[in-house]
Amino acid sequence: MEEKQTFHSVCISPQMQPIASGQWRNETVVTIFILLGFRELPQQQILLFLVFLVVYLMTMTGNILIVLLLVADHHLHTPMYFFLGNLSSLEICYTSTVIPRMLVSFLTGDKTISLLACLAQLYSFGTLAATECYLLAVMSYDRYLAICKPLRYSVFMNARISIQLAIYCWGSGLLGSTVVIALTSNLSFCKSNEIDHFFCDFPPLIKLACNDTSLAEIALSVVCSIISVFPTALTLTSYICIINTILRIPTNIGKQKAFSTCSSHLIVVTIFYGSLLAVYLVPSSKNLNKILSVFYTLLTPLFNPLIYTLRNKEVNRALRKYLNKLISIT
Repeated sequence: MEEKQTFHSVCISPQMQPIASGQWRNETVVTIFILLGFRELPQQQILLFLVFLVVYLMTMTGNILIVLLLVADHHLHTPMYFFLGNLSSLEICYTSTVIPRMLVSFLTGDKTISLLACLAQLYSFGTLAATECYLLAVMSYDRYLAICKPLRYSVFMNARISIQLAIYCWGSGLLGSTVVIALTSNLSFCKSNEIDHFFCDFPPLIKLACNDTSLAEIALSVVCSIISVFPTALTLTSYICIINTILRIPTNIGKQKAFSTCSSHLIVVTIFYGSLLAVYLVPSSKNLNKILSVFYTLLTPLFNPLIYTLRNKEVNRALRKYLNKLISIT
């Protein structure tokens, strides 16, 4: 009991706040939060640590390997693989924003995080998630041009346009997250210092605010609509056109070759959008939200290098070539 009281004295600080009647009252404002994480599984914390550590190391290794392959092999210096390199770089940052802090929590039992660190994590996570939405949409548009407009592909998708689209994806994600975090950082948090999640996400954090959150929630809804509706519409439209074009190919070999160029991306898009939209647009239980959050924070970044390596012949060929070189050297 004494330890708990000492802890709360560190987590909160007195601040004078106005009330509706115009009088003033003392109110405690939270400066340190507790990330409850997977408190439903208190006996499995070490097991969870080992599982998440292995998956994190595999994710980092796979995505770093793809980036190195795309840089080293000049045959992969095309718009399609340029966007894949951006996606792998994003996944490295995306996973590292959430997982290392969670691993430390599993290992040491320290679940505290400062308000500033919480907002920084929320800002980084939001920026990278929004960027990935746009980037996956651009990659689907690239596949549409390659399959449906092959003769004009080099006109609509060259090196200059690819760089411009990548800058647009990263810039849009940064701008949208900046708007939301600017409004969130002006809020005061005094209802509790416990965040029922394994990282600082907007929905559980906003529930702890003690002042009006309507403006921040409206901003989040607008930003989420922009970063979900437009990319989703572009992705669906691209794949409707792609499927329609594939069905009109006369030979089965031609159909298989055309579908193999976009099937990997379609799998990644389905997993990422499915889990992300289920968390933010479909009401569900807290435990289900945590499970779905694991999909787009950890499993999707892991699946990306596996899917693209196993199903992409050119990446597979480059990987075998450099592995053979490495073996011959050693």
